[in-house]
Amino acid sequence: MIGIISYGVYIPKFRIKPTQIAEAWGKEAPEVEKSLGVFEKAVASYDEDAITLSIEAASRAILNGSINPTSIGGITIGSESHPYAVKPSSTTVAGILGLSSDYLAADLEFACKAGTAGIQLLSGLIAQGKSKYCLAIGSDVAQAKPSDVLEYTAASAAAAFILGEDQPVANILDFTSYSSDTPDFWRKDTEKFPSHAGRFTGDPAYFAHVIGASQKMLDQIKMKPQDFDFAIFHMPNAKFPKEAAKRLGFSETQIKDGFVVSQIGNPYSASSLVGLSAVLDIAKPKDKIFVCSYGSGAGSDAFVLEITPNIIKHQRMNKDTVQKQIKNKSYIDYSLIAKNVLTKYRI
Repeated sequence: MIGIISYGVYIPKFRIKPTQIAEAWGKEAPEVEKSLGVFEKAVASYDEDAITLSIEAASRAILNGSINPTSIGGITIGSESHPYAVKPSSTTVAGILGLSSDYLAADLEFACKAGTAGIQLLSGLIAQGKSKYCLAIGSDVAQAKPSDVLEYTAASAAAAFILGEDQPVANILDFTSYSSDTPDFWRKDTEKFPSHAGRFTGDPAYFAHVIGASQKMLDQIKMKPQDFDFAIFHMPNAKFPKEAAKRLGFSETQIKDGFVVSQIGNPYSASSLVGLSAVLDIAKPKDKIFVCSYGSGAGSDAFVLEITPNIIKHQRMNKDTVQKQIKNKSYIDYSLIAKNVLTKYRI
């Protein structure tokens, strides 16, 4: 059975509170935290991007699993913020990690579910016996127009998962997807920042796809919400995943351990994957985990995982847990972020 052999996460240490962003634009600061449920977000340094974040997360996954990089035969990087429009992020990361030259590399884009799409695609490569291990990464330095509501939550992080059949820490019991042409969020090639359809991003977009994929997954595997120990849903803010969980029948107890959005914001393609990693950090053998990502445009990927006894060794090896990185933080002034944005986009 194909599963997660190892994983690693990188969350930049810099943080900023949405209230500070609101104050900078003369908006009601207390309302921001109340409406979004996000109290601070992770911010990449001026010299960090989706590639450097991917390298950090993947290096930790390789170290935690004692994996020889040359045995990795496939790598995907899902991101909305690839540094180059034409030039792959995946080959740069693979070269620095030390993968041999005979590997499949692909950059993926599907808004915030591009990372989970990589897990599905690479599972097929392993199932066909084409590779012993594959590396799926979700990494973003999330983009947001200054003063837009997205700026309060758009964050930075990366999560990397090494997939294979040899002593997994978690078996992937099944997965499915649910997709449609729903334009709730977009950015044209020549545009600097994304646009969104406001309230349209709720029921017709996020909820229709997350609930659609989740219900399809539950029916497919013949399980009920109460059969799971943990559940993770894509976290664009604090309200949406809680509401989705409630509609499906999952409890707040099931989602609390993977609920990282309030502390780090929404790192787009890494959002649900960082939440999953937070759960893997504390999970026990035989625990069952439900995961559902979401990407605007729109689609969701749902997974069911079961923890194996190998998780215990991995947890001992993992020195950079999600919670440890959440606590390792340094607050940054909004003026420095604005300066970086102005410089990067030549505004």
